[in-house]
Amino acid sequence: MMKKVNLAFTIAAFLISLILISINIYGLFQDIRPKVFFSDQLRFKQNDISLSYKQTINNIARNQNENDQQYAQKITPVIAQGVAHIHWKKFENTKFNQLIPVWENYILFLMGKFSGIPEYEKYHYSDYHRSLKRGIGICGDASMIMSQILDEHNIHNQLLSFPGHVIVSAKFKDGQEYLFDPDFGVYLPYSAEEISQNSSLVISHYKNAGYSNDDLKALTRIYSNNFERWNGVQHFVTKKYYFEYFSYFFIWAFPCLLLLVSAYLLYIRKKRSNS
Repeated sequence: MMKKVNLAFTIAAFLISLILISINIYGLFQDIRPKVFFSDQLRFKQNDISLSYKQTINNIARNQNENDQQYAQKITPVIAQGVAHIHWKKFENTKFNQLIPVWENYILFLMGKFSGIPEYEKYHYSDYHRSLKRGIGICGDASMIMSQILDEHNIHNQLLSFPGHVIVSAKFKDGQEYLFDPDFGVYLPYSAEEISQNSSLVISHYKNAGYSNDDLKALTRIYSNNFERWNGVQHFVTKKYYFEYFSYFFIWAFPCLLLLVSAYLLYIRKKRSNS
């Protein structure tokens, strides 16, 4: 009886490992970015996403003659143009791959399907490459993207969370803090304290970028509130950051381990039968 159980476990482990590896390999050839976006699906209508993933990566490349501040200003609108600002709660979670597809990461998929945790049902990536590849997001996504890019260029920055909005602050050689809103693609030459004390300072900057009076009213109301500072993405979404990191390692490590275990058990079984 024990031998039959061991054989059944060995076969099951072998088949599961092959299935999971096949799912992963299939996913390598799939594009997680939705093929098309329509203006009525987007917060900024026809002025929304205009860059492909490849174009976005090319446009955030740093030129040799750019200083830190010039570079930060340049990539702010690029990130806004490389991410589709969908109405996050409006659509089914499979429509724009908010629910991570099983072929992309079966662990995140299972968490979204069965954990009951809203963050996984409509998932926000913490890794900026994956976020840009999927090409959708809201203010938190855009700001996490920018923060990580600035980190790669050793530009000191923080995430600032206001009630209802997230932006990025950065300090440069002059010691002055400046603000960047990569969700709207707007640079704000003020400190967080300055706009919190006088939120009307931001109006002209968003207006010049083409945003509506309704947007201006909402933003001035948001910026008049207190805010919280976060030292990078790992601080901002700590648990999810590490869970996501290890899940992308584990989706390969787990089936490979199962495959090795099943191969070892078959080897032992064959060795015993020959002795």
